[in-house]
Amino acid sequence: MTPPSSSLFDAKRQKPLAERLRPLRLDDVTGQDHLLGADGKLKRMVEAAKSGQMMPSLILWGPPGTGKTTIARLLAAQAGLAFEPVSAVFDGVAELRKVFARADERGMLGEGTLLFVDEVHRFNKAQQDGLLPHVEDGRVTLVGATTENPSFALNGALLSRCQVLVLNRLDDAALDRLISRAEEGEGRKINVDDDARAAMKAMADGDGRYLLNMVETVLAQQNDGEAAISPDELTKVLSQRAAAFDRAGDQHYNLMSALHKSLRSSDADAALYWLARMFVGGEDPRYILRRLVRFASEDIGLAEPEALNHAISAWNSYERLGSPEGELAVAALVLYLATAPKSNAAYTAFKAAMRAARDTGSLMPPKHILNAPTGLMKDLGYGDGYVYDHDTADGFSGQNCFPDDMPRQVFYQPVERGFERDIKKRLEWWDKKRREKPQE
Repeated sequence: MTPPSSSLFDAKRQKPLAERLRPLRLDDVTGQDHLLGADGKLKRMVEAAKSGQMMPSLILWGPPGTGKTTIARLLAAQAGLAFEPVSAVFDGVAELRKVFARADERGMLGEGTLLFVDEVHRFNKAQQDGLLPHVEDGRVTLVGATTENPSFALNGALLSRCQVLVLNRLDDAALDRLISRAEEGEGRKINVDDDARAAMKAMADGDGRYLLNMVETVLAQQNDGEAAISPDELTKVLSQRAAAFDRAGDQHYNLMSALHKSLRSSDADAALYWLARMFVGGEDPRYILRRLVRFASEDIGLAEPEALNHAISAWNSYERLGSPEGELAVAALVLYLATAPKSNAAYTAFKAAMRAARDTGSLMPPKHILNAPTGLMKDLGYGDGYVYDHDTADGFSGQNCFPDDMPRQVFYQPVERGFERDIKKRLEWWDKKRREKPQE
């Protein structure tokens, strides 16, 4: 007896709701109007392809569940290209060779091929380089999908041959449309109250596929005539989803950047939120503390000299207590840094001094500030004319400490905030004394 074909199995197998509701037209894709709207870039590309122009290779960059695979499939259909999907996780060079061979056969018949590479950032450098000649000669139109920043995840050579299009995480309105589409497709409403519906959208975290999987689970377990499910009851039906976070990917850097800039803006509440997001996502607290110590030096500096001490103390507290007790010390540090006066004067001064050090090469210090431990050095003038500042009336000699062949520089310019206000007064007084000092 001949076994049934795979197509018969596929026909009988119940597909997931997300697959059954996959859009059949680009116009039906939700949440990406900036690309697929009337003036959207992808919309214009499809129209150009229909008129005979070659579609450019693309990188679709966006969070999970935002429609990257669907868009690639529909682009192929509407541009009249054969769709060849591969996965950078499961497929390698052998599979790509088969795709390119089929593309060559189509090319001889005047037909084009769209090669869709899911998770394209998982291809290594050699595999990415292997795509280049086939993209360059037009054998295939490459559409790569990635959740990682292409600037870091893809080779420069491949990236230069593709246009990068950013897909947005689905907002509440887009998620609402997906729920309505699911209810229409299934012919019944999901039996949840308004708060539970909002909780489902929050748990989806912008991922349309995940939302539809939740809807399917709720529909499968609800019975006619039951009261609407509340948020508490919803958690019994669904397992809580962890917020999207990849400790080695974009989120790792994006959330740290958000925390850093919230601190710099003295927005204590926002800083606490981003700190909490990282804790919930599983970020290493030591990485956060290392960045906070840096922030204390770079963005607060001498406007609040105790900031660095507080940062080191919080780190020590965390090392002694661990999680979760030690996390409170990190939160207190975040509040302290957010509400402290800010100055990057020390950071800016150090960068300027480093530039000057590179530019001036090997200039010697002036001889009067050099020690003379040997007779020869004394004969050469080392230490001649040095004035011991503590022996002066004001405790300040005003002598030059820059190289003789280098004009005096001003690197450090304190701000009128916090402790640096006092430092600025001292510097101005010392500068006045230098100007009053008789010229030698």
